[in-house]
Amino acid sequence: MKEKFARFDTLFLLYLKRDWKKIIIWVIGLGLFSAAYVPAFEEIIKGEGLAGMFETLQNPAMIAMAGPTSVESASEYTLGAMYAHEMLLFCGLFAMVIAILHVVGHTRKEEDLGLTELVRSFQIGRQANSLAALAETIFINGLLAIFIAGVMMSFGADTITVEGSLLFGLSIGIAGVIGACIALVMAQVMPTSAGATGASLGIVGLLYIARAGTDVSNADLSLINPLGWTYLTYPFTENNWILLTIALIFSAVIVFLAFALENGRDMGAGYLPVREGRDHAKKSLLSVRGLFIKVNKGVMIGWLIAFVVMGAAYGSIYGDMRTFLESNDMMKQMFSQTGASIEESFTGTIMMVLIAMVSILPIVVVNKLYAEESRLHLSQLYATKVTRGQLYWTSIGIAIAAGVAGILLAAGTLGATAIAAMGDSTTMDLVDFLASGFNFLPSVLFFIGLAALALGWAPKLGKVVYVYLAYSFLLNYFGAILDLPEWFSKTAIQSWIPQMPMEDFDAPIFITITVISVTMMVIGYLGYKRRDMIEGA
Repeated sequence: MKEKFARFDTLFLLYLKRDWKKIIIWVIGLGLFSAAYVPAFEEIIKGEGLAGMFETLQNPAMIAMAGPTSVESASEYTLGAMYAHEMLLFCGLFAMVIAILHVVGHTRKEEDLGLTELVRSFQIGRQANSLAALAETIFINGLLAIFIAGVMMSFGADTITVEGSLLFGLSIGIAGVIGACIALVMAQVMPTSAGATGASLGIVGLLYIARAGTDVSNADLSLINPLGWTYLTYPFTENNWILLTIALIFSAVIVFLAFALENGRDMGAGYLPVREGRDHAKKSLLSVRGLFIKVNKGVMIGWLIAFVVMGAAYGSIYGDMRTFLESNDMMKQMFSQTGASIEESFTGTIMMVLIAMVSILPIVVVNKLYAEESRLHLSQLYATKVTRGQLYWTSIGIAIAAGVAGILLAAGTLGATAIAAMGDSTTMDLVDFLASGFNFLPSVLFFIGLAALALGWAPKLGKVVYVYLAYSFLLNYFGAILDLPEWFSKTAIQSWIPQMPMEDFDAPIFITITVISVTMMVIGYLGYKRRDMIEGA
């Protein structure tokens, strides 16, 4: 047994030395995002802020997004309770995603690149690399938990207790550990690193969607969800430490499973074999469009299925809204004053979430062109009559088509499921849902434009577009809660677009953002047409 993990400690120290810059950004970046909003939340609770937030967050839409709270009345809803309620789930999700990318990158991706084979040529155990990568991830999440707790306690805010701060930080750290363990298993099961990353993120997405339904209908059912063991710890209120113990036991079992799977497979192989291709290629592959559709088909199908699942999951919650509204006088009064029904309010909020998810797929498609270029997969095409314009505009066209299809499926599935759940009590029809979704089309085009701009002039910055997407989503999600200045909120592209059906359609804004997006695509093409391509020696 020891031979399999021989000198993992050497690799562990080597990884720390190699990744120290990433570790600093990881811990400080996610740590400050998780803990540094305490002063802002202190401003919110002044006056009747806590009571208003408590009632607002009982909305099924908010429960589906942020999770439930253990507090049963507004008088018990403290600063600490509100902070954990609003922040813990999303911070835990970010910790899981980052850990997944890190573990897959250090295990299966290095294996695909041939680096693991080089390492094993020395006196290194067969599974030392996996153990070292996992140990590094656990170490980083431990630092993250301590940093978060320290930052929260440093503010000295009322009800932000030492115990609650430690539990809050450790809950986020444990979420990262769970993500790492899931990634380690998928790295053994899937045939490629891309498949391992996609499967791991898909599992996290399914866990999030599943908990959205159970949180609204019966929060106790969320306790069987591994994601629930992180945010249902209820820091600053119940301080439920036992869930972290369950999470650690679960992680240990998953780790043993991962090592057992790794021990039984050949290097470079997975338990799910790569599907063999056709003996003869289709005629469609003779065109650039057919080739690029083939290259992107897997990721597009996966994401489009995810949009359907998410739309159906959120749509099923609409059936609980009328009951909730009729049982809560304050919320009934709030919606009657705004002039919008609870269904319309929920649709405007959820559609913003769905469109943020839809925006990821077109960015992936645009960035895929540079990924294929950097892997030298396009070198043979450069010697043919295929022009750069064909490569560029075909990718942009597929990205736009993917975005339109994503909006159609997400909004359509949300609407169809919601109408079925509400029955005769519905105040909306399918056209309202589709209009609400396609109202955000300019924002999807804007992200395609940003990705195209990066592809043409600075392709290595393509991943920065994901950062701006996450920034825009978080600014829209937390903007109303934190009462941010309007000029600051406008730094997110979605903030310019009215949320239908609560607000009216704004044609000038729709056209302006669309024109700006197309302009960025054209400017990106000018850069792509002139820059040097990566070619083999």
